[in-house]
Amino acid sequence: MNKFIPKIYKKSIFDIDYKQLKKKNIKCLMFDLDNTLLEIDEIIPKKEICNLISKIKKDFKVVIISNNTSNKRLTNAANELGVDFIKFALKPSGKAFRIVQKKYNFEKDEMCIIGDQLMTDIKGGNKYNVLTILVDPLSEKELKVTGINRFFEGRIIKKLAKKKILKRGEYYE
Repeated sequence: MNKFIPKIYKKSIFDIDYKQLKKKNIKCLMFDLDNTLLEIDEIIPKKEICNLISKIKKDFKVVIISNNTSNKRLTNAANELGVDFIKFALKPSGKAFRIVQKKYNFEKDEMCIIGDQLMTDIKGGNKYNVLTILVDPLSEKELKVTGINRFFEGRIIKKLAKKKILKRGEYYE
């Protein structure tokens, strides 16, 4: 069960204390795309997300790592945000994390994954031993494949909530 427990849990990417991450020597922020930066039916990030990413790029290397295979949607989002991306990341495997680590020469303790799914983002980050931050999904609308993950995620969250470890809506740092 520990592989599904995020180190930090926040309502959204706007609630994360990026100054605190910098103090912890985090240098690379890896963001999930779907329902973390973009709603499923969006092609370009909202202005407030663009503004936040622009601000945090001053202190961090920002990379989108997505299991998404849609090159156009991912490219549009990454270009709008001015960040690099890795598509078909195969999270929770360590493939994308390894690519980012080697390409930009980061230590694992300098890296952080921010995403909305326990089954992919958090499990992958914990397996790779980087800081994990869970955020609530931007929308209830999901891709079909995500629906399967959400079913299992719901069961995991129920077990974790019974143990008073993780409960949706009870945020922590």
